[in-house]
Amino acid sequence: MIALTIHHRTTYLYHRPVQLGPHRLMLRPRESRDLRLISSDLIIAPAATVSWAHDVFGNAVATASFARPTDRLVIDSMTTLELSADAWPVFDIAAAAISYPFRYGDDDWTDLGALAAQQYADPEGRLKAWARAFVRGETTDTLALLKDLGAGVARAVAYQSREVEGTQAPLETLALGWGSCRDFAVLFVEAARALGFGARLISGYLYNPDRDLAGSTDAGSTHAWAEVFVPGAGWITFDPTNRSMGGRNLIPVAVARDIRQATPVAGSFVGMTDAFRGLWVDVSVRPLATAPPGGPATPPAAAGTG
Repeated sequence: MIALTIHHRTTYLYHRPVQLGPHRLMLRPRESRDLRLISSDLIIAPAATVSWAHDVFGNAVATASFARPTDRLVIDSMTTLELSADAWPVFDIAAAAISYPFRYGDDDWTDLGALAAQQYADPEGRLKAWARAFVRGETTDTLALLKDLGAGVARAVAYQSREVEGTQAPLETLALGWGSCRDFAVLFVEAARALGFGARLISGYLYNPDRDLAGSTDAGSTHAWAEVFVPGAGWITFDPTNRSMGGRNLIPVAVARDIRQATPVAGSFVGMTDAFRGLWVDVSVRPLATAPPGGPATPPAAAGTG
């Protein structure tokens, strides 16, 4: 078990005052057996009225509403938590699902619904054919297949941080041969769905104390990965960016069918077309004992996510 502190600061600057629309914030980590929240604070300037709700996936969503025009918006999320996921997890897969292909039970299939359907067009079946290449014979070990698929994504695509908004389509990522962590995750999930698995995308934070993992140049950053539902074991975590399985160094904030549903901060403003000056994002993920009080005090230096 390790205690971590996360400071996630988002800063919007405008050349002149604008009227901010409601902003949707997904910054509170998801509590589970492996993750216990100690504290979670949200500080917003200018002052905002904040309401909380859970979306269809059970993610905690805050909506911030603003009364007066402003030329600056700063959203500070500060979280302290305990992470206790196993470094080498063992999955108790149901006997009927140990070998692929297998059939989900009727209830599971109904509940998985859109999570088992591809979200990107694949009219010629190119993505499905690429995914099928990882199937070894008429039957294959289910967990080995998913591990091979994650490793295959990492072999086919080189990691490259991308600070612009949006996500590449899976076939585009394969054609380019490079992508960010969210592109890796989307490719993996779509390939798993093409093979008949129920899969979902995860947005959250990567804890990277040794600075040896892709997706972060510091001890931590925002990150995206995937989960696949396997009967008996439930949702199994895969991080194709780092060819890893299990959530030992991953802090989930939001689960989603589509990566666009897991955007940490989303909102709008009303003002002149040239009013927007820039967006900066600064993320720190550190052991509780070494974190500076109140988190980083320096101005944000980098925008975007992995």
